[in-house]
Amino acid sequence: MITALHNTRIVSDGKITEGKAALIDGKLIKDIVDEAAVPADAQKIDLEGDYIAPGFLDLQLYGSGGRLLSIDTDEATLSQMENDLLDQGTIGFFPTISTNTDEVIEQTIQVCRDYREKRRGNFLGLHLEGPFLNPIRRGAHNKDFIKKASLELVKKWVEMGDGVIAMMTIAPELQDQEVIDYMHNAGIILSSGHSNATYTEGKSFLNKPIPAVTHIYNAMPQMHHRDPGYIPAIFEERPYTSIVPDGIHVDFVMARLAKRELGDKLFFITDSVTETGHGPYQHKFTGDRYVLPDGTLSGSCLTMLKCVENGVKDFEVSLPESVNMASLYPAQLAKLNKGKVVKGYDADFTVFNDAFELKGTFMAGKRIN
Repeated sequence: MITALHNTRIVSDGKITEGKAALIDGKLIKDIVDEAAVPADAQKIDLEGDYIAPGFLDLQLYGSGGRLLSIDTDEATLSQMENDLLDQGTIGFFPTISTNTDEVIEQTIQVCRDYREKRRGNFLGLHLEGPFLNPIRRGAHNKDFIKKASLELVKKWVEMGDGVIAMMTIAPELQDQEVIDYMHNAGIILSSGHSNATYTEGKSFLNKPIPAVTHIYNAMPQMHHRDPGYIPAIFEERPYTSIVPDGIHVDFVMARLAKRELGDKLFFITDSVTETGHGPYQHKFTGDRYVLPDGTLSGSCLTMLKCVENGVKDFEVSLPESVNMASLYPAQLAKLNKGKVVKGYDADFTVFNDAFELKGTFMAGKRIN
């Protein structure tokens, strides 16, 4: 049976459309039609004038509900994340593990691989942030576990994962080209992060083949008028680039600069963690952020819907563009059939009102909440 979502404002692909209905057939969008053209036998769902947007995608977050994947490395953590994120309007995510021991990383790969058969649906693959980072720009990562990649180890992890490793944040300037090429050819999204690259080094590897950058401005050398550093190379090469839009990890003045320079390549991540009191990564919530025991800024307390709200209010972009940054652009980077409310795309939606309150989540054509 066809399902029709009507009495709504569709936010998609840079515009807001009224007087239309989204027709769902199974897991896909069958069509977008005028309200008057909704089939008489369709199951109608009245969205009461709220916005319907492509379901949000978060390509970097570490845990939820008191469970951190880097520490609580089990299927219960992935299940917790799936459930919590669907309740927040996020229909796809890459759970992320911070720099860790080989043993923990391999355990995480195995858990994520096995969980694919049990997933609710919004778990899309694993993001390994480290251990192949630059210790000079380690940020909140444990320096004891940071190292250079070897082809032997990378091959082991890729084969062990059987496709579950979706993304890896690395410091490209420290890695051998054969390792970078192997991971790229294996279909892993390589993102430059926790890097101390120079302007020249950045120009040499961004989009050649590194297609992405992890959390612009954070854990990288800053710009200087006599030593431009890595950031101008990012602005010039324009890879897909994530940003943590909480006003804490990046001041909104600098966030607006990044948006002007990167345009449709800048996308939101929450970079969110959860409060933990054990293991190598202990995060304490201080009211508007998380910090390590020594006070180092760690993850955010954002949701993707809050990212969209901040995009409108603080990045000073339109609502459709802010939605693109939470859906279309990460979908394009990850080569997913998501990010637009148009015919043929996955029927994944986030419904919210003018106050940026979540009113519903649809995944694979079915209402979740």
